[in-house]
Amino acid sequence: MASRFVRRVRTASGAVAVQIVSKVRGVVVEVEHIGSAHTDVELALLLTAARERLHPGQGELDLGPLPEAAVSTEDVADWTRRSAGELPLGSTTPGAGAGERSGGRRPAAAGGGRVVGTASLLLWGVLEAAYDRLGFGVAADEAFKALVLARIIEPTSKADTLRVLNDIGVAGPSLRTIFRSLARCIERDYRDILAKACLGHSASTAAGRASLVLYDVTTLYFETENEDNLRKVGMSKERRVDPQIQVGLLVDPAGFPLEVHCFEGNKAETRTLIPVLQAFQARHGVTDMVVVADAGMLSASNLNALEDAGFGFIVGSRITKAPYGLAEHFDRHGDYFTDGQILESSRVMGTGKHARERRIVYQYSFKRRKRDDRAINAMVERAEKVADGTRPLKKDRFVKLDGANREVNWDLVDRARQLAGLKGYVTNIATTTMTGHAIIGAYHDLWQVEQSFRMAKTDLRARPIFHHQRDSIEAHLTIVFAALAISRHLQDTTGVSIKKLVNTLRPARSATIQINDQLLTLDPDIPPAARELLSALEHPGN
Repeated sequence: MASRFVRRVRTASGAVAVQIVSKVRGVVVEVEHIGSAHTDVELALLLTAARERLHPGQGELDLGPLPEAAVSTEDVADWTRRSAGELPLGSTTPGAGAGERSGGRRPAAAGGGRVVGTASLLLWGVLEAAYDRLGFGVAADEAFKALVLARIIEPTSKADTLRVLNDIGVAGPSLRTIFRSLARCIERDYRDILAKACLGHSASTAAGRASLVLYDVTTLYFETENEDNLRKVGMSKERRVDPQIQVGLLVDPAGFPLEVHCFEGNKAETRTLIPVLQAFQARHGVTDMVVVADAGMLSASNLNALEDAGFGFIVGSRITKAPYGLAEHFDRHGDYFTDGQILESSRVMGTGKHARERRIVYQYSFKRRKRDDRAINAMVERAEKVADGTRPLKKDRFVKLDGANREVNWDLVDRARQLAGLKGYVTNIATTTMTGHAIIGAYHDLWQVEQSFRMAKTDLRARPIFHHQRDSIEAHLTIVFAALAISRHLQDTTGVSIKKLVNTLRPARSATIQINDQLLTLDPDIPPAARELLSALEHPGN
């Protein structure tokens, strides 16, 4: 039978060694040396460390304060002292100094261990485990990993990443190594490695097994005035006039990222969807997928290209065509709908040989109706001010121009009120495959893409970008892509935001103590909130 226990033994120097001993059938098979103590304080620290190593991560019952037995180096038999018959214990040798003991052994030092450093090893361990769990370790680049994990902890510039790593007590690469890692990221195509790992992880989850992907586009700006071939001034979603790039993101229904691409800042959104899906298809050999995108991606050529590539699609529809698609309903019921009512029709999209009939699904929502009515009332008020000359003409919707005359277009207002509360969706998926309700439910998952973009822009600070060469920009996006994947994974597993997770685990710092010439690392006291997170992650030490 095997057993392990902690023992204390006196060394030849007179110190007390703390060891973990392993026995099999009464025979010592292994001795692990923890450290040597010269004072009672050092002995107590070493015994605590040995017990933690003997039973790592063992929880404690909340029984209130319990009495602790004091430990002393004098409790351990000292074979280095001479026998009492030769010289009385505690006497001094003639001629010796008053502080020198009879045994000839040097007196124990009065000092103890000292803290030489602290580190957020618990947080770092959680992030490293998530990095490896997603399969990102196959990149085998420690500097790249440091950049990704440091961005989750505290997003900052690449050069300032060294400060973040030093602050949490983790050995980091040199600045030169960091920039070499950015070059390796492009040369070895880390994004391809990460994207394949992300799809593998997504496929193992319920969301990934749904054969559904969501797509959206955002813009990231640069702190510069000069444009180049990539950084262009274009329509900014942040209402900025700085040079920018377009970033297309493909995620699964849970918001876990699968693919990221960047495009010129002045490229139309509708022209970004097909290249991203073609790259996804070529990378993974996937065709039997349904892509969901908002109305900004709606164009007949886009939909035809998606269908020709073997993709199903669900795209938001512009509601202005609803009076024609729902003519029968309006003829029989006017503008009366029940809350949540779903109606379907079909419409030919495209012209000539590119014309194809598409399935249109509509849904009415009373909550949306109230929101639309408020927006219509505000636009009517602005149009009336333009008509009476108290407001200059801008891009006002309900203004009718007749030569120099300006008036409210009440026919257009009535038509808008008729359509208030309706939302349309275009799809090529047959009713036997997905019902109208399922089509609408899939489209509503698009908020997951928006949330991922918000995480990338705020928690991970993907913007502004200070790089100016395309390869550096691509490497930056790859780092943000990896950090986003880890953040979404941890957030989905624990149920808390990545910001809260970092703020909860970061203060739990391990202490490195120097005892004589030995370094000893002591684990931190883990608060209940941190234990809950570790338990959700099934992380050792909870």
